[in-house]
Amino acid sequence: MSSILTNNSAMVALQTLKSINANLGQVQGEIATGKSISSAKDNSAVWAISKVMESDVKGFKAISDSLALGKSSVAVGQNAAETVADLLTDIKGKIVAAQESNVDRDKINADVTALKEQIESVVGAAQFNGLSLVDGGANVEVLSSLNRDAAGDVSSSNITVTTQDLATGGYAAKDVFATGGGGETANGDAFSFSLDNGGGADTLTIAVGTAFEAGDKVAVRIGDQVASYTLTQSDVDATTTDDLVAVGLKNAIDSLGIDGLEIDYDSGTAGELAFTNNGTQDVAVTGQFTNAGSGGLGALSTIDVSASGDPLAALGAIEDLIDTAIDAAASLGSSAGRLETQSDFISKLTDSFTSGIGSLVDADMEEASAKLQALQVQQQLGVQALSIANQAPQSILSLFR
Repeated sequence: MSSILTNNSAMVALQTLKSINANLGQVQGEIATGKSISSAKDNSAVWAISKVMESDVKGFKAISDSLALGKSSVAVGQNAAETVADLLTDIKGKIVAAQESNVDRDKINADVTALKEQIESVVGAAQFNGLSLVDGGANVEVLSSLNRDAAGDVSSSNITVTTQDLATGGYAAKDVFATGGGGETANGDAFSFSLDNGGGADTLTIAVGTAFEAGDKVAVRIGDQVASYTLTQSDVDATTTDDLVAVGLKNAIDSLGIDGLEIDYDSGTAGELAFTNNGTQDVAVTGQFTNAGSGGLGALSTIDVSASGDPLAALGAIEDLIDTAIDAAASLGSSAGRLETQSDFISKLTDSFTSGIGSLVDADMEEASAKLQALQVQQQLGVQALSIANQAPQSILSLFR
């Protein structure tokens, strides 16, 4: 049945053309924005996921900046620690030369003093953006990651960089040591003696009593091994502080397991340790006191190889200082490695997130181009079909002629 009031063909053609135009608009939007999902109405679930991932990517870029700053700070500290270790090694060479009896020890001591000043200069300059990792300050937390759990909760992770103490100031000598052979320095903060093989003996007395403070340390180097004891507040508060330090130091030396060396403690003489070398090699024994308020290299100020100094005690002290600088450089180097690894990981993770977001919302431009061509053809055909449908009622006029 034909009707001049209702044109079903035109309605079908019009709906088809509207559908084609809607699809054409969508494809043109994909081409213009480069995204198949550019707003929540396109696909709310995928759009929400992509936005969360985009926020994480921005967070990771900020983390990359934090890691870069951390790496720079650690690199400065590591370089300073390695330089200090080299300078201390140079000082050791001067101290070894001062062991000879026919050298001008005052001139050697002048060289040692110049190297000390150079170390102070290096430590003082070792800062990046005002942050020093070699001045004994608080540990540094470097933001390293953002962690999102299954529930969507986000937490941060940090890499702790342990600050090293290579400061040279704050040393205060205390009359701590006395030896049976008179091998202690004038102010009693260091000592040295040699134990002949096959029974060589000497005594070491630790006698400061209540003058000790919590954090004070006494260290003894035997050959190339070091034993030390750091006082606690309970040690300081005790009435037998000297004995507690002597026993603690004896236990530390015994734990080294040096063949032939015997350490005896006699409670009858407060703070006294008796050293006996029953081995087959001569043994050099040196000791150094370090007060709680001094820097890690505070004992550097005690090194004196002048005519009035003690080159053997200085040799023992410099070995401890070299160990301190080497440990500092190693620790900072380890932190630098961790930061470098984390930085590489964050960079790769950011790329993976960016790629994942793209796979979710980016438009397939080849497919969009093909759709555009097809839809343009369909649009032209739809216009033609609608035009034909609109002309169909005119055929009814022929029936009235």
